[in-house]
Amino acid sequence: MTYIIHGATGAQGSPVLAAMLAAGNPAVAAVRTLDAVNDGVASVAVDLADAGSLAEAYAGADGVFVHLPMGPPEQSLQYVEAIATAVAKAKPARVVISTSGQIVDQPGSPLQANDDSPIATLIRRVGDTGVSTAVVATRLYLENLLLPVVSGSATLDGVLRYPLPTAFATSWISHSDVAEVVVRLLTDHSTTGIVAVGAHPGLTGPDLAAAFAGRLGRDVTYEAITPEAFGELISPLFGPEASGPVVDLYQALNTQERNTIAPDNSAQSLLGISPRSVEDWLANVPF
Repeated sequence: MTYIIHGATGAQGSPVLAAMLAAGNPAVAAVRTLDAVNDGVASVAVDLADAGSLAEAYAGADGVFVHLPMGPPEQSLQYVEAIATAVAKAKPARVVISTSGQIVDQPGSPLQANDDSPIATLIRRVGDTGVSTAVVATRLYLENLLLPVVSGSATLDGVLRYPLPTAFATSWISHSDVAEVVVRLLTDHSTTGIVAVGAHPGLTGPDLAAAFAGRLGRDVTYEAITPEAFGELISPLFGPEASGPVVDLYQALNTQERNTIAPDNSAQSLLGISPRSVEDWLANVPF
C-alpha cells in the first residue's frame, strides 16, 4: 500500500503525512524538491503542472491527498488539468481533495464556488474518472488566529482582533483535526462525496476570545475590525499581492450572516468524528 500526500511540507499536507505515518500507513510525500523533506520520510518529486510526473507517482497508489495551492486561476486550472489527467491514467484506488476553505457545498449561496472555478472543476474532473473520491470541505482554519497580528494583540493587549462581525458564527477547524478526517477517508472508502468539517454549531468571536482567555490566563475580549484594516496588518507579512485575495474573502464573508457547515454532510454525522474544542487545540499551542 502507498498513499501519496501532496503539500506534505505545508500547513495542510504536513499534518496529514504525520497522521498517516503515526497510524502506520505507508505515506509518501509528494513535493517539488526532495531536499524539502526530512531524512527518513519517503518522498517523490512531482510537478503539479506535469500530468506525466503525477501519473507516475499515482500508479499503484492506494490513495492520493491533494489540494490546490494558492495562485492565479490560470495556474490553478493548469494544475487541475494535470491532476485529473493523471488520476484518469493511473487510477489510484482513492482520491481525497481538500477545498482549502473554498465553499462547494452551499448551492445558491453567494459564497459557493462557481462551477467553472478551479476547485469545482477539480472535483468534477476527478469524479468523472470513476475513481473513488471524497472531498473535505473546510471553512476557516484556527491556525489563522496564530498570525502575530492576531495572537500578539490577544497576548499583549487582551484583545483578539479579527475581520468578522462579533456575532458571526463560523465552523472553525484546525489542520490537525482536518488531517484526522483525511486519514479516515483515505483508508476507508465507504464514504464518498463531500464531507464538511468544522465546529457545529459555529463559533463566534467572543467564543474564540473566551478560549484564548483560558489559555493565556487573562481577560481577552473580541474586537471586530474591517477586512481592509486586516489587510493592512497582514500586508507586511505576506505582501500586497497575497493579502488582496484575503481581504476579498473577508469582504465577502462580511456580507453574510454566518459561515457554517450543515450537519447532514458533516464529519460528525457521516464519520462520527468531531473536532476538538478551541480550548483543547490551544492547549497544544506554544505562546
